[in-house]
Order: sequence, then C-alpha cells, then structure tokens
Amino acid sequence: MFRTMLIKPNADDGLFDCQPELLALFETLIHVIFCAKDRDGVYVEVNSAFVRRTGKSSKADVIGTRASDHFATELAERYEEQDALVLGTGEPLYDELELIRRPDGHLGWYLTTKLPVRGPGDDIVGLVSVSRDLVAPPDDRIGLDQLRGVVRHIQERFAEPIRIADLAVLADCSEAQLERRMKRVFGVTATQHVLRVRVEAATRLLADTDQPIAQVAANCGFYDQPDFTRRFARLTGTTPAQFRMHASNGQTDPP
Repeated sequence: MFRTMLIKPNADDGLFDCQPELLALFETLIHVIFCAKDRDGVYVEVNSAFVRRTGKSSKADVIGTRASDHFATELAERYEEQDALVLGTGEPLYDELELIRRPDGHLGWYLTTKLPVRGPGDDIVGLVSVSRDLVAPPDDRIGLDQLRGVVRHIQERFAEPIRIADLAVLADCSEAQLERRMKRVFGVTATQHVLRVRVEAATRLLADTDQPIAQVAANCGFYDQPDFTRRFARLTGTTPAQFRMHASNGQTDPP
C-alpha cells in the first residue's frame, strides 16, 4: 500500500510524481535523506536534506540529474548497483549500513532502505530511497544499561574475533534478543555495530598513521587485507588506499 500511494506514473513524460503531502513530511525529517528515481536512475524527487548532501543550492539543481552528476565514481557506482538490485529483483533493500558524508562535510553512519515503486500492471517504474542518520544518541536508557557490557567489550576487543553468541552471554540473553535490543537502542544489529567500530578505527589509522594497509586490517579485526578492502569499499565507496590519499590531502570524507 505504501508503495502504490507514494508514487504514481506520469504518462506525459514517463517519470512519476510523489504526493505533495508525503514529500512535505520528508522535509521535516532533518536526519533523513530522501530521493525518488525512475528506472534510468534519474532523480525525480528529493528532499532538502538530499540537496544539502549534494552541495547544490536547490532541488532544481538535482531533479533531472543522476548520482554520477554529484558523487565520486566509486559512490555513484555503488548506488547504481543497489538500484539495479532493487529494480531487477523487485525486492526491497533494508537497512544497508553506510558511511557517507553529512551536510556539514563530516563522515557519518547511515542506514539506507530502498523500495521498488510499481505502476499500473504491477510494472516497476522506479524506486524510493531513504537514508537515516544514526547521529542521534540512544534514548533508551534501560536498554543502554543492559548493553553497556556488550558495547565495552566491542570497543576494547574489536581487533579480536568477536562472536555474537559470546556477546549474547555478556548481555544475559539469546542471540535473537541481543539483535533486537541492539536494533532498538542503536538502530543497528550487533553485527553491524561490530563492523562500524572496526571501520571507524580503520579510518583513524589510515588518516593518522603510516601503517601498511594489511597491518591496519589486522589491527582492526578484519580477516585479511582483501576482506578489509572489500568491506571498507562497500561501506564508504572508496578503497582504504584512496581514503588515505584523500585524508593526507586534508579531506576526511570519501572523495
């Protein structure tokens, strides 16, 4: 129901229009980046948070363009791969953890969800995407207290192998309960939180030290350098070497 209500085909130009009332709601969500694209990857609607992320001054500068017009090649290709998966399978992409640039230029963690949009005849005519900034601190104090030992363990031992089963023992709950608590309090699963801590540590080592990338990978708990490079690139849209190069030039966000 959500998908059919949100977007309707526009027979005149082959695009689609979002209902004004729902677009107005997205304008009030300052920590949510929203966009809608047609099957060709052209932006047909965005909110102000998305405009700020592109560095443009108005929606008119974004609508009618593509990701490659605003983002570095690595980022644009990653977004296009996600889009192709949603458009090709017709299946939503939920809670994809990403390290991307906030409107102030700093790196920030986001959870991205993309949904296919269907028109008459159930044909997929495009997609909608929201990326939620995880900058807000936890407001579930009881849940946070229950997870304090888990969080401390991850922070202190992220370089070591970490099993979710062991974290569940620390929290005195089942693995399924742990995942639900982590999701409720932090917005991410325990597995995603471990990865987030490791990648944050890696960005610091890449920017502030001359350690070989293979050593950075080992120091941050990744299996090996290829595993580190693959996961880092998927989250940031840039390889560790590229991230280090841009950091050395005074840039702390993905190119």
